[in-house]
Amino acid sequence: MLHRIGTIALLALLTGTASAQQSAMTFFISSTGSGKGADYGGLAGADKHCQTLGAAAGAGDRTWHAYLSTSPAGGSGAVNARDRIGKGPWQNAKGVVIAKDVAELHGNNNLNKQTALTEKGDIVNGRGDTPNKHDILTGSKPDGTAFAGPEDMTCGNWTKSAEGTAMLGHHDRQGLTDDPPSHSWNSSHPSRGCSDELLKTTGSAGLVYCFATN
Repeated sequence: MLHRIGTIALLALLTGTASAQQSAMTFFISSTGSGKGADYGGLAGADKHCQTLGAAAGAGDRTWHAYLSTSPAGGSGAVNARDRIGKGPWQNAKGVVIAKDVAELHGNNNLNKQTALTEKGDIVNGRGDTPNKHDILTGSKPDGTAFAGPEDMTCGNWTKSAEGTAMLGHHDRQGLTDDPPSHSWNSSHPSRGCSDELLKTTGSAGLVYCFATN
């Protein structure tokens, strides 16, 4: 009986430690996509996706936003991804800090394949893995702002699941060439389309970066 009580106490302690660690999580890559390519139903839908995954991982007390920019449309101005993710600091499910604030996130951050984990604490496949999933949807320039030109880089502000284009970032910081821009975590190259099938052709599973705003 004492042995059983001790085992139960140990399991409770370990469970509590894991829950506390995950509740401290303020950044993750979504473990799943929308199921409809780059179509998340707009920013609100992408934020809801992050919120749902964060809650399932024990961090539902935080407000989660997807790191996505949008283009001007319907009389509304552009939205910059960097302006909608809070002030930081941000840490992954293992407690490793990836950036202390917005400036560091868009400068010398600690985001790479080993630290850009899912809400479950898992590593996301990168270049060299099968299948490659290192193309993360962002629709953003390297500084985290929206594209100002007429060309859409957001798959219709995250509502298209067929033709279109979205800017992608490489979470593993590995590019197709040795050119530094191709290693950018948030702005490496455009997609070939907005569907799951076309996103896969360059190494994307339609995943997004999720940040806690509080």
